[in-house]
Amino acid sequence: MYNCIICRYHEIATKGNNRGMFERCLVENIRHLLKTLDGIKVSRVRGRVRVERDDKGAFTGEQLDVIKSQLRKCFGLESFSPAVITAVDMEEIRPIAVELAAGAIGAYQGEGKVAFRVRARRSNKRFPLTSRDIEIDLVSAVAARTGEDKFTIDLNNAQITLGCEVRDEFAVLFMESIPAPGGLPVGCNPRVMTLLSGGIDSPVAAWLIMKRGSPCDFITFHSAPYTPPETVEKVQRVAGKLNEYQMHGTLCIANLSEFQKAVRDNCKEKFRTVLYRRAMMRIAEIAARHRRCHALVTGDSLGQVASQTVPNMYSVGKAVDMLVLRPLVGSDKLECIRLAEEIGTFDISNVQVPDSCTVFAPSSPCTSSEPEILEQEEKKIPDYWQILEKIALNLEEWT
Repeated sequence: MYNCIICRYHEIATKGNNRGMFERCLVENIRHLLKTLDGIKVSRVRGRVRVERDDKGAFTGEQLDVIKSQLRKCFGLESFSPAVITAVDMEEIRPIAVELAAGAIGAYQGEGKVAFRVRARRSNKRFPLTSRDIEIDLVSAVAARTGEDKFTIDLNNAQITLGCEVRDEFAVLFMESIPAPGGLPVGCNPRVMTLLSGGIDSPVAAWLIMKRGSPCDFITFHSAPYTPPETVEKVQRVAGKLNEYQMHGTLCIANLSEFQKAVRDNCKEKFRTVLYRRAMMRIAEIAARHRRCHALVTGDSLGQVASQTVPNMYSVGKAVDMLVLRPLVGSDKLECIRLAEEIGTFDISNVQVPDSCTVFAPSSPCTSSEPEILEQEEKKIPDYWQILEKIALNLEEWT
């Protein structure tokens, strides 16, 4: 029966004169997510976004499965509902409501009576019935169809809820409200460059930045021949999963081994990891400016490893002039794991593959560095900047 998807947003509704820009961006993202479906129309209606077939017909089961899967990935949406759209007239609303509710009540497999309720919302103040009147009317009609012995009214803990919205232009009826990730639509904020490793944290950091409206490009580092091809292949799978949440993001791939050998041969062992990180940030900055990204994103979480202490994060951040965003700085590992599982990157990240930071890793890494001391270490490396520029100019791109 469902011939419409009603999409609700929350944070966008708080915007002022530029709200239209956010709504247009949201519509563009929905169209992208549903691009595999032919004959689909996405349009704005006051306070909502509506998805319909061009012919106004009912969605097939296969179409609904795709829509439900894809809209769960749509930043900017708070929730959405497969719905039946009808005229603003109780004589048309009532039989559809009865059909939907009676079907759900009849399919209930639990013991005893099912807890049922109607939730109505009337934004059309010219409609003759109030929201409460609509609820009473529809409950009575459902009871007449199914019999009062089939359900009990429970306004707080209902197992089945029939939703009804009466708007100026149309009314909609629905049986479920499916949560979406919320936030802001991707593309309403500038593009950023995420330093993406094969670990759990950096994909979560990228996802959280997308949720704030910034599309992501990615950069990852390997150390061939000291790391296997699987190091890059793993990150490619992670980037592919993250790209399901945005229109497009390019993965830049850099080989850091030449720089790491120079650090090994010329610098104090305890500073190796922090020096690697500073070089990664500088190479990422070059790539970011080339791709017109406005900030760098890392998966740093304060105190999690030796390179993520306050002094070391300061030293690493001082290596670049670009804004560095650290959305996970106050998160613990369990929070990151929970989000990674939700996003779909956890199983990929959990595969154990060597990464660049393990190459020539110090036996006792420094936990408190100073930028000035690290700069002196970097001066010990012949052709330091030429090495970094060579790496940055030889990036591979994967899309």
